[in-house]
Amino acid sequence: MKKLINFFKSFLLLELLKGMSVTGRYFFARHITVQYPEEKTPQSYRFRGLHAQRRYPNGEERCIACKLCEAVCPALAIKIEVAERADGSRRTTQYDIDLTKCIFCGFCEESCPVDAIVETRIFEYHGENRGDLYYTKDKLLAVGDQYEQQIALDRAADAKYR
Repeated sequence: MKKLINFFKSFLLLELLKGMSVTGRYFFARHITVQYPEEKTPQSYRFRGLHAQRRYPNGEERCIACKLCEAVCPALAIKIEVAERADGSRRTTQYDIDLTKCIFCGFCEESCPVDAIVETRIFEYHGENRGDLYYTKDKLLAVGDQYEQQIALDRAADAKYR
């Protein structure tokens, strides 16, 4: 009797019909695939992407060379050199981040007392060589200048949680 049932199951292709029913159910269901370059999903204001250095409204860089970000970085991706200015304040002469080492944990951003280093929403960046992902102070300040408006909006939205 069992052989007869197996014969009819294989003859009538029941497994194929079961598979086609699953395909048919999902064929007419709502699609959840995002066509990436054309469509983009919404991002949180806390997204951690490319680093940037900010400036004060008068144009002076915010970094006071306290080296907290360098000390707290678990990947040792930040390198800072400091010099004292004529007025007695300290500023960085070198501020480098190696993005090939960075794990985008956000510790540098959290430890900064003056919000000098931030992580932006930019995730669409690349480097064809390893040196392209080595961001110097000038590159970081350029990114900060370019996206300052978005950074300020994100910081304002996050202010009530800090």
